[in-house]
Amino acid sequence: MAGRMHRGERFLLVLALFTITEFVSAGARARAGEASDIEALRARVEAIRTGVSNVELGETIAATTLLPAFYESRNFRRAWSDGSRAEALLRAIRDSERDGLDPSDYHRDALEAAAKSKPEDELGLDLIRTDALIRLGYHILFGKVDPASFDPDWNYERVIQGFDAVRELEDLLAAPDLAARLDSEKPSHPIYVGLRAALARYRALRDAGGWPRVPAGAPLKPGAADVRVRVLRARLAATEDLPSTEVEAPAGSEAYDESLAAAVRRFQARHGLNEDGVVGARTLEELNVSVAKRIDQLRVNLERGRWLLRDIGRTFLAVNVAGYRLVYVKDGAIAWETKVQVGKPYRATPVFRSEISYLVLNPTWTVPPGILRNDIIPEQRRDGGTLERKGLRVFDRSGQEVSPSAVDWSARSFPYTVRQDPGPTNALGRVKFMFPNEHNVYLHDTPSRNLFESDDRAFSSGCIRVEDPLKLAELLLAGQSDWNRQTIDRVVAAGETRTVTIKPRVPVLLTYWTAWVRASGELQFRRDIYGRDPEVSAALNAPFRFTRRQDPPARRRASP
Repeated sequence: MAGRMHRGERFLLVLALFTITEFVSAGARARAGEASDIEALRARVEAIRTGVSNVELGETIAATTLLPAFYESRNFRRAWSDGSRAEALLRAIRDSERDGLDPSDYHRDALEAAAKSKPEDELGLDLIRTDALIRLGYHILFGKVDPASFDPDWNYERVIQGFDAVRELEDLLAAPDLAARLDSEKPSHPIYVGLRAALARYRALRDAGGWPRVPAGAPLKPGAADVRVRVLRARLAATEDLPSTEVEAPAGSEAYDESLAAAVRRFQARHGLNEDGVVGARTLEELNVSVAKRIDQLRVNLERGRWLLRDIGRTFLAVNVAGYRLVYVKDGAIAWETKVQVGKPYRATPVFRSEISYLVLNPTWTVPPGILRNDIIPEQRRDGGTLERKGLRVFDRSGQEVSPSAVDWSARSFPYTVRQDPGPTNALGRVKFMFPNEHNVYLHDTPSRNLFESDDRAFSSGCIRVEDPLKLAELLLAGQSDWNRQTIDRVVAAGETRTVTIKPRVPVLLTYWTAWVRASGELQFRRDIYGRDPEVSAALNAPFRFTRRQDPPARRRASP
C-alpha cells in the first residue's frame, strides 16, 4: 500500500540512523578526546614553565622557556602525530655523533625505546621529542659549549636577524625530511666538512686498534738502519703519510730510506714541525699521541667550527693563534698566508674579532703598562743601562723628556711614559696594524726575525708578530690608488712615521684551532699551547644543560 514502509526498508532506515548516530558519537568522542589532550598538555606545559615539574617519561625537559612558548603558539596541540617525522628526528639524533656531539644529550635512549614499544604516555613522548629537537637544533646552530663561560674575551656573538625560535621549530616540523633539514643547518665550510670526515676516519682507526707506539731512542735519520723503522713505517701508514704499499721497504724493513723520510716530512708538515725528515724528540712526541686524543682534538675543533664558521664574510684576516699562522682571505679565496709569533702561555694572545682600521709605517712604540710594570721597570732596577741599550726614552706627563737617572725606579707609582723611536730595532719593526680592542693587541713587524724559524712561536707579550708585514700592508692598501709597494718601501726607507687609513676596514678574526683541514684537504694538528682543549672537551662530555643564555625566548636574537 502507498505510504506504508516495508520491513526491509524499516531495517535499512534504522541501520542508517544507527550508523549516523555512531559516526556523530565517534566524532564527538574524538573531539572530546582531543579537548582532553589539549587540557592535559596545557597543564604539563604550564608545570614546565613555572618549574613545578619538568620530568617526562623519566627525562628532564631542558628548554623551559622555548618549549612552553612553542606549544602555546599551537594551542597546546601535539606536534609529533606523524610517525615518519618522529623517525626522522631519531635518525638526526643518531647522526649527531658524526659531528662530535653526544646523542644521549637528545633523549636518544628514551626515543629508541619508544620506537620499539610505544609508551602509553603519548603526551610525555611528544614533549621529550620537542625538547630533543630544541636541544639538537640549538647545538647544530651554535654549539653545545658556551665559549663565553670560560673565555671572558669572547665577542663572536652571532645575531640572526628576525630570529623567531617558535617559527623555526614549526618550519623544521613542516620539512619533508626533518633529518635532512637539520643536516642542512650544519656549517658547510670546508674546514667543518673536512673535520667531520676526519673524525669518521680516526674513529675507524681506533676501532681497528689504533696505531703502534714508536719506541724512544736516538734520533732516527735518513740513511740509517734501526729496528724501530718497522714500527715507524706502520705508524705513518696508519695515517696515510706513508702509502700502505711501502710499509715494507724494498731493501729491508730496518732501512730508513728516502720514501720513509718523505713520509716523515709529510707528517711533520701536518703537525707544524720543522720538515727535516729526522725523528727527533718533538716529532716522536707527536707520532705517539694516541688516536683517542686525536679524536678528542677533532671533536673540540668541530665544536669551534659551530661557534665560528658561519657568517664570516668573504674578505678578512684570520690568525690561528695555536697554528702560528695568518691567512688573508679575499673574495672567498685564500689570497696569502704567512707565519706569525704569538703570546707566551702566561701572556696568551686573546681570541676575539675586530676590524683593522689603519696601519702605521715606522711606528714609535709606547711601552704598554703591563710590559712596563712586569718587564722594563724590573730590568731597569737591576741594570741602569737597560733603557739606553733598548733605545727607550722617558717622558713625563707634560710630554717633556726625562733622563732615566732622574727617575726613582723603586717608587710605587710611575707617572711616566716610556717610548721607543722608529727604527730597525723598534719592537714593532717597520709597521703595525691597528684594530680597536681593550687588550692593546695588534699585528706588527718585529726585529726578532730569527724566531720565525722555530716550530713553536709563542714569544710575544700578546701581540701578533707577522713574518712578512710589508706584504700584508701592500695587500691591505691594494684598493687605494695612492699606495703601492714602491710607495710603502719609499716611506719605510725614509724613516718617516705615517698613519694610513684602510678603506674599507678589514675584519680580523683571532682564533684558536688545534686541528683543521687545509684547502688541499690535508688534515692539520697543532699543540694546544694554551691548554684550552681539555676545558672544551670536558664541557662537550658533560651532561646536557641549558644556560640562561642558551634557552632562547620565542622571539629574540640567538647567541651562544
